[in-house]
Amino acid sequence: MADVRPDSMERITTPELARAFIDEQLAALRAQIGDKKVLLALSGGVDSSVVAAMLIKAVGKQLTCVHVNHGLLRKGEPEQVVNVFGKELGANLVYVDATDRFLNKLEGVTDPETKRKIIGGEFIEVFAEEARKLDGIDFLAQGTIWPDILESEAGIKAHHNAGGLPEDMKFELVEPVRILFKDEVRIVGKELGLPDNMVFRQPFPGPGLGVRCPGAITRDRLEAVRESDAILREEFEKNGLAGKVWQYFTVVPDFKSTGVKNGKRTFDWPCIIRAINTTDVMEVTVEHLSDELIDHLVQRIISEVPGINRVLFDYTPKPPATVEYE
Repeated sequence: MADVRPDSMERITTPELARAFIDEQLAALRAQIGDKKVLLALSGGVDSSVVAAMLIKAVGKQLTCVHVNHGLLRKGEPEQVVNVFGKELGANLVYVDATDRFLNKLEGVTDPETKRKIIGGEFIEVFAEEARKLDGIDFLAQGTIWPDILESEAGIKAHHNAGGLPEDMKFELVEPVRILFKDEVRIVGKELGLPDNMVFRQPFPGPGLGVRCPGAITRDRLEAVRESDAILREEFEKNGLAGKVWQYFTVVPDFKSTGVKNGKRTFDWPCIIRAINTTDVMEVTVEHLSDELIDHLVQRIISEVPGINRVLFDYTPKPPATVEYE
């Protein structure tokens, strides 16, 4: 598909426009795929979930969804994906725990683009292996959306799901939401009948927590990101912010500072909180939390997450900052 969003394309803002887009894409998918088989990179995020729902409607059991646990997912996420897609939606789902494989390859790697390329490359390799096991896979489906294309073309960052496949792989790409912005993908997902907790969940990058653990990823610092993120999500849910704020997460950078705990010196990491709102991901504003909530988050993260002795809040919009740190 050409990297062009038609100038005449009306922004999808209503169920009717979403239905028209879905009908058009279902016909296009059936024409492209025919009676062949498709392998989908199913992260459980909004984009890949909507692609999965479309493909289930379009070609049914010709689709095999592969969920790769690369060790960089949020707390409880692999279990949720298996439950929703494997049990509730009845999809052909293959679960692959590749945690050690990914983290071993990432050991000692500090450059953000190199990390993204390693993670993306390993995804392709895992899918290739699964395709060989399944036999007869001709297509690889991906949840690429329009901001991925724009940022890749502008050289802002590399996207594992916006690049070509290695020459030795014979898959043809299937990217039904490639020309949509994130808000449009959500409307399409709702019209497809996906549950609200999936359609309106906050987006999650392909490289997962790997981009929220700047510098060389270590298992202990990665766990600090995962645990602090779980606390943040729990508190946003309790305070009625889960549906109000577009995206919120924690980052644990690779530097330490001096602190005091139980009367003793500590030398631990800071945890950075980011909470933001947007409609198209091209511009982002910061959600200002109450002092009481910030104080409570600081207390919980400091006391419950090993290795953290400071909590910081990121007030920077996009531009100049991007959504993620890497």
